[in-house]
Amino acid sequence: MAVSSPDLKAFLLATPFFGGLSDASLDLLVSMLVERRFDVGATVVAEGEPGRSMFIVHSGKLEVVSKLADSGRVIRMAGLEPGDFFGEMTLIEMQNRSATVVAESPTVLYELTARELYRCYKTDIHAYVMVMQNINRELCRRLRRADNRIAELQMLHASQ
Repeated sequence: MAVSSPDLKAFLLATPFFGGLSDASLDLLVSMLVERRFDVGATVVAEGEPGRSMFIVHSGKLEVVSKLADSGRVIRMAGLEPGDFFGEMTLIEMQNRSATVVAESPTVLYELTARELYRCYKTDIHAYVMVMQNINRELCRRLRRADNRIAELQMLHASQ
């Protein structure tokens, strides 16, 4: 179901994904979102499956996990909480999902599909550019964190 409310708009404006949008642009994007609810333990997206949408976490907690190809072990990559978003990589690179996301508590997400994002591009190019810049900023933050983790692991490995 598509959603819209003043409380939802205020929440979304406080997230990194919707920062800097005008009120009209925000209204357009909010009209494109679909609310999705998941129970504890539900798989939201699965690693390797085709992805055509991204999600903004409104409430609940989720776990991002990935399988190590050689061993088959599952590794916790990250935790997600209200205000976080995920799935944006499939909208940019058009590849399958890179990880599995599982609900750790009852969860409410707002889904934005690639089709709706394209409609945003055609309708409000400024909003589209802002959203893409916001996604890119978050991807850069994640890359910096990953770089730091790699460096820490290298230091740990070198000291052993």
